[in-house]
Amino acid sequence: MVFTTAATARTNAFLARSGGGYNYGMTAFGYSLLCEQRGPVELVADAVAAERAGFDFEVISDHYFPWLDEMGHSPYAWSVLGAVATATRRVGLMTYVTCPTMRYHPAVVAQKAATVAVLSGGRFTLGLGSEENLNEHVVGAGWPGANVRHEMLAEAVPIIRKLLGGGYVNHSGPHFRVDSAKLWDRPDEGVPIAVAVSGKRSVKTFAPVSDAMVAVNPDAAFVGAFMEQAGAAVPAIGQQLISWGPDADAAAERAHTLFRFFAGGWKVNVELPGPAGFAAASACVRREDVAAVVPCGPDVATHVESVRPFVDAGYTHVTLAQTGGETQTEFLEFAGQQLLPALREEFGSCDAPGIPVRSWSGT
Repeated sequence: MVFTTAATARTNAFLARSGGGYNYGMTAFGYSLLCEQRGPVELVADAVAAERAGFDFEVISDHYFPWLDEMGHSPYAWSVLGAVATATRRVGLMTYVTCPTMRYHPAVVAQKAATVAVLSGGRFTLGLGSEENLNEHVVGAGWPGANVRHEMLAEAVPIIRKLLGGGYVNHSGPHFRVDSAKLWDRPDEGVPIAVAVSGKRSVKTFAPVSDAMVAVNPDAAFVGAFMEQAGAAVPAIGQQLISWGPDADAAAERAHTLFRFFAGGWKVNVELPGPAGFAAASACVRREDVAAVVPCGPDVATHVESVRPFVDAGYTHVTLAQTGGETQTEFLEFAGQQLLPALREEFGSCDAPGIPVRSWSGT
């Protein structure tokens, strides 16, 4: 595949000479299960409805807190995933993303991932990231600087990979110890690991050990840099927030009420310790500021165009996150009847949206 005209020559040249890796085709479209705005029972029902609507895959956030009090929920994502894995039959499933360094030990994350992969019949991808103070501070271990968080994640990924590969694992490192751990129930084909990246340092560190890329930066040079460091063309999974609704003003108001903190950017948000901090940091964000970056209202074409930057940048998977827990049922009906057909008419259908474990992924 050669990326669309927005892609850089560097990306195209790499893919032309790589001759391997993930078989790039049309874009796969996913649905985001946002635990921060929906209860556990409703999330499972939404997952089933999303599969019925025709989404290719589903991702779930893994939070201890919602970003803002107005969101009102934050159930345990892994319990929800277990239920979703048995309630669905076709869609791929993925954490977007789990932090295997503070709230969870990497050995525990490996066991959870293996179990969900078995329950889902091999449909699960483990999405990992260094996460946010918002969720990780609850265990009372403090919140380290970004460089230390990257060190911890870089140590955690191979621990998880080894455990998923089978056999006993022992490890003694600067941040983690593992004593004779072994996973007794795991899929023979392994579990693909996707790692969230946001800058040059994280790309250099995690691309070589990832089966896929997670990012929210629709930039072709960024995607190309990840592929260069990975040494292969691997899947890239992005996310687009939308606020669909029959009334554009109401949709914009809902987006502002629930997601105004997006204006703060990742570097700010990752440091905030709780919903009160997010509320204070976003107090001056106006509704029109949010509406300028989040497509709002009923127009199908507007929502389709919001995805184009990711497709043009070379993302193979794009998941849609709809604002408002109470809107999900109607949104999924709209998605099945209008939005997904329009997206596939514009960008094509993906025949094989699954994310494979790379052949070089060792144990």
